[in-house]
Amino acid sequence: MNQQNEKAWQEFFLPRLTTTDIQNLDKKKGVVVLPVGAVEQHGPHLPVYTDTLIAEGMLNRIFEHIEPEDNVWLLPPIPYGKSNEHFGKPGVMTLSAHTLGQVVLDIGKSVKASGFRRLVLFNTHGGNLDLLNMMAREIRIETGLMVFRMNVMDFKGELEDLYSKEELQYGIHGGDVETSMILALEESWVQMDKAPVEYYAYNQPVDIKGGPYAAWLIDDLSASGISGEAALATKEKGIQTIDRLSRKMAGTLQEISSFEMDSFHSKPVPSTT
Repeated sequence: MNQQNEKAWQEFFLPRLTTTDIQNLDKKKGVVVLPVGAVEQHGPHLPVYTDTLIAEGMLNRIFEHIEPEDNVWLLPPIPYGKSNEHFGKPGVMTLSAHTLGQVVLDIGKSVKASGFRRLVLFNTHGGNLDLLNMMAREIRIETGLMVFRMNVMDFKGELEDLYSKEELQYGIHGGDVETSMILALEESWVQMDKAPVEYYAYNQPVDIKGGPYAAWLIDDLSASGISGEAALATKEKGIQTIDRLSRKMAGTLQEISSFEMDSFHSKPVPSTT
């Protein structure tokens, strides 16, 4: 995507500042956002850049709702994720769990050394979730940073009138939601004439979401490489999806920018005796 003139990559792009500028930022309030995407297969109709493209496009919209006084700063995306569930398919470029975890940890240390107090791991690939949750805690332990993990579908309840219940629950990869979003972001990259409809068989005593949990590879689930209703996607749904999710995420980032961990402290229960 051409990000040259986007607000996110101009007003709020941390690396555009000098080291002196960054040193002089007021860091009592504020947060640094590290996007983490992936380069992996998304069926016969979507580009392998889908997840990272969604990260870039979502951030463009999110930062339209951010103001300078929010002190929300953006780092360059990590375009590669832990995508070994798709490994071996053409175009899949994956990092190992160890490599991605170490990269995220090292960036966390750098954010701390730059004087910041809060870090958001902004994720757009389901295969990164478990690792990023684990690394968020490791960064917290090692650096003292307040670390948060946000996922692009954290607010999917906002989309219930746009997509089927089955898509929102089981459309985990390359389905109606992702295809609609890519149509909105880079329509010419989508081959809708090849878009399939396929769900994995989820009515099982174990599942790939929640528990009891079965570890899976994409070939265990799908012949087409997707799970969802890609053939039903439209650009209009994608535009609405990005708009609704970006507004919720912008509000969350604004709240995180002044969040303090002692907000979690339990309050004493009044004695009844």
